[in-house]
Amino acid sequence: MKRVFIKTYGCQMNERDSEAVAAMLRDRGYALVSSEDDADVILLNTCSVRDLAEQKALGKMGLLARLKRKRPAVVLGFMGCMAQRAGATLHERLPALDLVVGTQKFHKVPDYVDQLLRGARQPITDIEEEPGSENTIRPHLAPEARPTAFVSIMQGCDLSCSFCIVPVTRGRERSRPMEDILAEIRELTARGVKEITLLGQIVPSYGRDIIPIRNGRSPFVQLLEAVNAEPGVERIRFTSPHPQGFRDDLIQCFGRLAKLCEYVHLPAQSGSNRILKAMRRGYSVEKYKRIVARLRERVPDIALSTDLIVGFPGETEEDFERTLQLVEDLQFDSAFLFKYSRRSGTPAATMAGQVTQAEIERRHQKLLKLMERVSLRRNQRLVGRVLEVLVEGEPKSRKVEGRMCGRTRCNRLVFFQAGRADRGRLLPVRITRATAHTLYGELT
Repeated sequence: MKRVFIKTYGCQMNERDSEAVAAMLRDRGYALVSSEDDADVILLNTCSVRDLAEQKALGKMGLLARLKRKRPAVVLGFMGCMAQRAGATLHERLPALDLVVGTQKFHKVPDYVDQLLRGARQPITDIEEEPGSENTIRPHLAPEARPTAFVSIMQGCDLSCSFCIVPVTRGRERSRPMEDILAEIRELTARGVKEITLLGQIVPSYGRDIIPIRNGRSPFVQLLEAVNAEPGVERIRFTSPHPQGFRDDLIQCFGRLAKLCEYVHLPAQSGSNRILKAMRRGYSVEKYKRIVARLRERVPDIALSTDLIVGFPGETEEDFERTLQLVEDLQFDSAFLFKYSRRSGTPAATMAGQVTQAEIERRHQKLLKLMERVSLRRNQRLVGRVLEVLVEGEPKSRKVEGRMCGRTRCNRLVFFQAGRADRGRLLPVRITRATAHTLYGELT
């Protein structure tokens, strides 16, 4: 039996793509292993959002090329966004590379791996568009008592943010039929999954190409209602949205749909209207704040996370201070902070006023320290409260005898003493201590 190792870089969508490829290879008879040293096939699923992610993947493949000198039969492959963007040039850069598969061809990986292991001599590149490819990210690995799962509902993005390479690497928006999504969810809940996270580049845009608005409700809201009606589902999350998709019908879902968790990831990117305009984000700071106010009016304790970029071309100290002020004003529960990364092929790459790396680093550190203080303050408010936690399993690092971890409905990670038999259960946990990133508690 041939053995496969897959390493994933980047976002939750990449994780879901890797899992689907792994499941397809397993169903083809391959064994999945946790170490490249044990593998006959090594696949790197890549990210292009930032240059650092690409450099990490390229560096890793360079090291694997040395491994191939000792084991010439091993198959080396790139999948995903960087593969889509760079294509056959990756073979030129890394002659040891056997396979380059783009974002609409994940389902072809088992066929190509079969060919290469049977002795195909020519490297394979496939980055062509394929109609219907959004419906192929469906297989899941056996959950092994995992109570959570990602479900891809759409692929691609039709927006034109000036810093983003995703429309190039993922293509135009393509939505899956609702019944296919619901069938996948039913299969997962039959296997013990309780929490579903709906995935897409811009999830509120789901279904615009295939489902009409009904009773003033967008296709995405119709999907949320349908998932909420599934008896096996206990919790629903979704990522990633865009502020322009948060209209009344979606905001009203919070507090109305019992299974929809009280948590929203709402990327702001900047606190400066001038920079938001240069980013082509399509909203102002004032509009963003109105959306947050309406969400908090619906659910006062709703948790809010965001994305923020520092060092976008032309960002002045005043622009940056406005981002700091946005964090102070809105008191985000958490944030993903990014240093602007110049991506060839995006409008921002050629804009005037490129900020130096030293200045980007300074701003990033200042924003990080502020966000740590705000997150700690938000988490400390939860000490003493009893929260529902979905037990996910043992922590991956710093294992302590009897310690388990899980997440609250508001997406906080909690550590507490429990047994392995509690995995997959929804349990009440009293919060006893908080850090900026983690809660600690005890079963009640």
